[in-house]
Amino acid sequence: METQTNYNYKRIAKAIDFIRNNFKEQPTLNEVAETVHLSPYHFQRLFTEWAGVSPKKFMQYISVEYAKQLLKERQATLFDTAQETGFSGTSRLHDLFINIEGMTPGEFKNGGENLTINYSFAESPFGPLLVASTPKGICHMSFIHDEARAFEGLRSRFPKAQYRQMLDKNQQDGLFIFQHDWAKLDQIKLHLNGTPFQLKVWETLLKIPMGNLSTYGSIAEKIDQPKASRAVGTAIGSNPVAFLIPCHRVIQSSGQLGGYMWGPTRKSAIIGWEAAQTQTSK
Repeated sequence: METQTNYNYKRIAKAIDFIRNNFKEQPTLNEVAETVHLSPYHFQRLFTEWAGVSPKKFMQYISVEYAKQLLKERQATLFDTAQETGFSGTSRLHDLFINIEGMTPGEFKNGGENLTINYSFAESPFGPLLVASTPKGICHMSFIHDEARAFEGLRSRFPKAQYRQMLDKNQQDGLFIFQHDWAKLDQIKLHLNGTPFQLKVWETLLKIPMGNLSTYGSIAEKIDQPKASRAVGTAIGSNPVAFLIPCHRVIQSSGQLGGYMWGPTRKSAIIGWEAAQTQTSK
């Protein structure tokens, strides 16, 4: 049965998709509200409750011109201000940081036969999630449409692991990121399988502050491989942990948002939502 949160996100996502495809014409509130069959008043109220800002302000956050502005005005100090956390741009998240521990060959050997993985399904502002963890940290988080298919996707990555459907502390810490009461957050731990290059790219993504954007070329420069933009893009596309490793904060140097494993509309929604959260926290 579909939850109200998921239903509301679908309506908001449809509106965001319309804005994303028509932002050059700067559609009016009435025009956007009509696409989701709501009155302008009810649409404005629902959208503001979800994003924290008005539809007009949100449109600015996800337009190409705003993306270019973010890159031009903030890129120079992006990593200097980030320090050791991907969220230090927001004061309420100043003490939070995410730690990646790479899986050893033994832990990943033979399809993860030595791993015990807990998993659960949860709601987020951007639709339902599957989140999974080992005793060392979160190993998987993805936006999903079908629970059975999502679990089979997880199991295909670790076919010989032992699975238990249960919510544990590692998962809870990760899911608290979507709540406004960030005081409940402890350090989030990730336990990931990846090549040294992939882990280096993912660790660099964590240093992009919430509400900021970077480019594939900038990430390549930060890992001292300035000619590896394409390989960086591949590593970003292999990110196994949605949202917590913020691959959504990487866009094209032109300012275009580019691709996203979990859909361009969701990427637009997350970028706009994060920008709104950052602005309201100042």
